[in-house]
Amino acid sequence: MTALPVRRLLLVHAHPDDESINNGATMAKYAAEGAHVTLVTCTLGEEGEVIPPDLAHLAADRDDALGPHRIGELAAAMAALGVEDHRFLGGPGRYRDSGMMGVPQNDRPECFWQADLDEAAGHLVAVIREVRPQVMIAYDRNGGYGHPDHIQAHRVAMRAHRLAADPGFGPGLGAPHEIAKVYWNCVPRSAVEEGFARLRAAGREAPFPGVASVDDVPGVVDDAEVTAVVDGGGHAAEKTAAMRAHATQIAVDGPFFALSNDLGQPLFVREHYQLVRGEAAADREDDLFAGVGV
Repeated sequence: MTALPVRRLLLVHAHPDDESINNGATMAKYAAEGAHVTLVTCTLGEEGEVIPPDLAHLAADRDDALGPHRIGELAAAMAALGVEDHRFLGGPGRYRDSGMMGVPQNDRPECFWQADLDEAAGHLVAVIREVRPQVMIAYDRNGGYGHPDHIQAHRVAMRAHRLAADPGFGPGLGAPHEIAKVYWNCVPRSAVEEGFARLRAAGREAPFPGVASVDDVPGVVDDAEVTAVVDGGGHAAEKTAAMRAHATQIAVDGPFFALSNDLGQPLFVREHYQLVRGEAAADREDDLFAGVGV
């Protein structure tokens, strides 16, 4: 195996597009700096709503062809961010999108919400032991906003973090490895409020017919809970291009975007995190690798 770069970052996400919205600037920044960035996506996002009318036939209740289409969208997004190592947990289509909480799709045996936790975590352990990242980014316990796949992605990531370091687990999956720092995605309330103030100030020039609210943004926390901020301002173009690549799910207009509800939201290039495992190098870190000895 070719020697990996000194700094190695792993991100675990539920569906294609989650990574670009939450971490696009962070991924582009570290990739440009020569770090090895690995993205693991847990489902193909088969249950997503489709924005462009000419692609509406891909939806789960019609041709059910959205998943394969989103593989291509994700590949284009990763090319925009300069990320070469992107994988699906257990392989493409191993776990199906579960849909929103409380819908019948949650009960499908093949959906991610029904996955055996240790089996799913084992797939991630194999990646961790191969890539040996110092830093992992995942969701909080509620998955940011309560989607079952996001909650399950949190559970799998945190379980794999522990199991990857356990020499008694999966001896055939590679040598044990302990990830030094684990961060959860978050957004400080002050940043969200400022972003929406900019959107409202655009008035008639606002690009979408409606404006979302703070409650529509996943992972909003009090400012004091944020322990790290990555300034991705120099990579705004890459993040914007990556989000545009997910055209079935996201409409982007300048510094704003909307999902299928057509409600405008601010596009953030300063991305925020909460350290939950490992030692912080400062009260408010500006480098996720700070203090890991690389």
